[in-house]
This record gives sequence, structure tokens and C-alpha cells, in this order.
Amino acid sequence: MHTRQMTTLTALCLLAIAPSAWAADKPTDPQIAHIAYTAGVIDVEAAKLAISKSKNKDVVAFAEDMVRDHEAVNTQALALVKKLKVTPEDNATSKALAKDATDERAKLAKLNGASFDKAYVANEVAYHKQVNGALETLLIPSASNAELKELLETGLKIFQGHQQHAEHVAANLK
Repeated sequence: MHTRQMTTLTALCLLAIAPSAWAADKPTDPQIAHIAYTAGVIDVEAAKLAISKSKNKDVVAFAEDMVRDHEAVNTQALALVKKLKVTPEDNATSKALAKDATDERAKLAKLNGASFDKAYVANEVAYHKQVNGALETLLIPSASNAELKELLETGLKIFQGHQQHAEHVAANLK
């Protein structure tokens, strides 16, 4: 169960999740684990794109925070997955996340300078709002393992902080 918990925490901090990406049905713990892992990888990829493209110190610092936080959790999650021999389960939501992220990165990759910075940070604000909502209304209530629920609740607090950070950076870009 710890693996699923860490994987969930990892993944929920990523790049723009379209509302259509969240499945209508209650996900299982293995599905939540896959959603979380997928989301974490996507957020790291988006942040690395920002680090490579942006010249704005605040945008780069925010992206570096995203890479640091998500890679640390991913490392712990992978160790737990191995230790507990848990197999995350691919599902419609994780597949939609991956597709939406690929599409969003393609859009961002075409932008430069202030246009890129604004689009990346706006995406991060929207993403974190979406993730926080999904945590509150779907993922936390759907998790059956008590430790997983607790980790998701802790993750929600972290992600609310990420949202506030992204909103602060966005306000300074205007």
C-alpha cells in the first residue's frame, strides 16, 4: 500500500489535466497508483521543458521546485512499488493524462519568451486547481487503504502550496 500512496502523491502534481481525463467511475487503489505515477512523470517533464526554455528566474525557480519535489517522491514511490510488489494498473484516466500532457507539451514547445512563461505558469495554475479538486472529490474518497488516504490528504496540502506558488508567479508575469 505504501507504494500506491507514494505513487499517488508523485503523480498528482503534474502538468495540465483536462477535465475529461478524470474517469467517472471510482478508481481502485492500483488505478490511483497509476494515475499518480503518470501525473508525476508528466509534471517533471513539463518542468524540465520550462527550465530549458525560460529565461525568467521566477519561472525557472518554480519549475526547479516541481522537478525536485516530484522526482523525490517518484524515487520513493518506485522503491515502495518494488518493495511491496504492487503493480499499478493502467486505466482510462492515466491514458488520457498521458495524451493530454503530450498535446500540451507540444503547444508549449512552440512558444518562446514571455509567451512561453505565461502559458506554462497558467497551465500549472489550472493543473493544480484540477488536481486539488480531483483529490478532494474523487481520489481521496475512492482510496480504500487508510494510509493511502492519509498520504493523499498530505499531498493535497502540498499541492495547494504548489497552486499558491504558481499563482504568485503568474501574478508577477503580468
